[in-house]
Amino acid sequence: MAFAQPSSTNKKQTSTEPVTVTGAVIKMTTQEGAAAIYQPLRTLVVREESSKSPDRYVLNGAGHVVDKTGKVIQTAIKPGARVRVYYAHTGDLRMIDHVVLLD
Repeated sequence: MAFAQPSSTNKKQTSTEPVTVTGAVIKMTTQEGAAAIYQPLRTLVVREESSKSPDRYVLNGAGHVVDKTGKVIQTAIKPGARVRVYYAHTGDLRMIDHVVLLD
């Protein structure tokens, strides 16, 4: 009885046709401040020390709120807690990628 051995070929596919890739450039930005209001699964309001008006960020879904070690935080962020927000601009919205609780 004989068994077939699998074999692989190292053939590369090439194309002479140009390939165009399109898409939106998403710039990730960070901001630090004190949490003013946090409504889980909705909106985080952050007040910068140098700013008189707070900034609003949108959480799409659960968001990612972690402590300085990267451990996921399940509880609400207390007003006044120092945070660093990592976000992307999408139109007029600031969509949160993740939030690091600094305190």
